[in-house]
Amino acid sequence: MSYNRDWGGTLLFPEDAWEPWYARWVGDGTGRHFYRYVLNETGDFVGEVAYHYNETLGGYAANVIVYATLRGRGYGAAALEALCAAAKENGVSSLYDDIAADNPAITMFLRRGFAEQSRTDGVIILKKDL
Repeated sequence: MSYNRDWGGTLLFPEDAWEPWYARWVGDGTGRHFYRYVLNETGDFVGEVAYHYNETLGGYAANVIVYATLRGRGYGAAALEALCAAAKENGVSSLYDDIAADNPAITMFLRRGFAEQSRTDGVIILKKDL
C-alpha cells in the first residue's frame, strides 16, 4: 500500500485493541463515529467507509477505501453515497475529505456533490453539504 505511506502507512492493530475500537466506531450511538464494511454483490469484503469528527477540519471527515485491485467498478461511488446518507440520517450536516492532490478518487467525490474548499501542493479539501 505505497499510496498510504504519505498518509501514515499501515497501522498496527493488536487484538487487545479490537473491542474498544469496535465500541467507538460501530457501537457509537452519538453519531460522531461511523464505520461499515463495503461488500460486493455476493457479500465479499471489498473495502470500508467511515466518518468521524475531525478537530482540524472543524467537521466530519469521510473515509472511503476500496481494495486497489477492485477500484473503478463503482464500489467506492456506491459506498460514498451510502456514507453520505448515513451521515445525514445521523444528523451530520456536512462531510469533508482531505485527499492527496494526485488521487484519482477526487473525481468520484466531485461527481457526488463534493466541492473543493481549499488546496495545497499535496492536499485538496473537499466538502459536501448534506
